[in-house]
Amino acid sequence: MLKAISFIFHPVLMPLLGVLFYFSKTPRYIPEPIVKAKVFSVSILTIILPILLFYLLKTLKKIDSFYLETTKERILPLVLQCAIVILIFTRVLPENEIPELYFFFIGILCSTLTCLILALMDIKASIHMIAAAGLFMFAIAIGIHFQININGSIALMCIFLGAIATSRLHLKAHTPIELIIGFFIGFLPQLIMLNYWL
Repeated sequence: MLKAISFIFHPVLMPLLGVLFYFSKTPRYIPEPIVKAKVFSVSILTIILPILLFYLLKTLKKIDSFYLETTKERILPLVLQCAIVILIFTRVLPENEIPELYFFFIGILCSTLTCLILALMDIKASIHMIAAAGLFMFAIAIGIHFQININGSIALMCIFLGAIATSRLHLKAHTPIELIIGFFIGFLPQLIMLNYWL
């Protein structure tokens, strides 16, 4: 069960979940074709493309496994992830269209760059916690921004955060300090971004 949680709440899914959460909660009228186009584009760039790149890196023997167990293995995938995120907020979700999602992905870029810098310093942070904590803070911000009651969603996300942390500890993928570092790397950039759109 705990192993399944790590797969169900995999980091590659979190940006798409953030986009879906935004479109499900925003009171703004956004034409359905635009919503579908944005969701489709983000799905391709944040899920399909990273999976294909992981297979390519594994084939080229740049990584040993998809779990990126060492900090050295993380460097190239994180660089590629930065490039993908930049592509998203410059081409798919520019600031003048949907500023909330634009700054959500700016926050993701900051988190990814921080994780990359730590990896270069041979410091490992939980990417699962980075992704989940970023989504958690963004969800809180959406509730405040649109003045809507999403207490149920926030409570559910707290449970998921605890389940992800427990899963990573149970699988011995991370130490408690790596989970804590990951949480703050994901949470703080989204909190800082509030200054620009909330």
